[in-house]
Amino acid sequence: LQRMLSMAVEVDRSPTCSSRKIADDIFPFILNIPLRSQREALLNTMESQLLRCRLLELLFQHSCDVPTTSSMSLDKILYFLSHSSVLPQFQDETATWQRWDEMLQYLSLLLMSYQTFPLAEHLRSSLSDRLDLIVQKAKPRLQDSDDISQLDIHLKMNDFISRMQEALGQPLPLQIEEKLFMLQ
Repeated sequence: LQRMLSMAVEVDRSPTCSSRKIADDIFPFILNIPLRSQREALLNTMESQLLRCRLLELLFQHSCDVPTTSSMSLDKILYFLSHSSVLPQFQDETATWQRWDEMLQYLSLLLMSYQTFPLAEHLRSSLSDRLDLIVQKAKPRLQDSDDISQLDIHLKMNDFISRMQEALGQPLPLQIEEKLFMLQ
């Protein structure tokens, strides 16, 4: 399935457009996956970084009270950090800190997927155009919204940590502190 999804994105003239269509079709099914381990298995084994990024973007858009319409960027990931909440449909018998841990896991996956496709812009191009870009050794173009400062990151992380500590009502577990450090 993962290989077929990856090929469906790759062979289209516009991989960005096809990944959006496929993600829109798959997203409702991800919301109905009952176990975290199953959701993570699907997302971690996804061969298409572009498709994984789109699915995670939809997941975070769904968890925001006020979704943003901006295109995918580092600034948008910071927006998700500030405005996302734990998804209600994933609130099963797991402890609250584990749901926050899952959210951090998905934010890290989103960041890794995003760094793979837009910064290496070739995945936004069709397969035939991509070969030309590789031969020309074309440098990826950064978006304006990818220009974020260390201060932006620091402020958003502090806000996120405060929200999480308030929700948990206790000191952060070591596992979450490690993920926060890695994400930052």
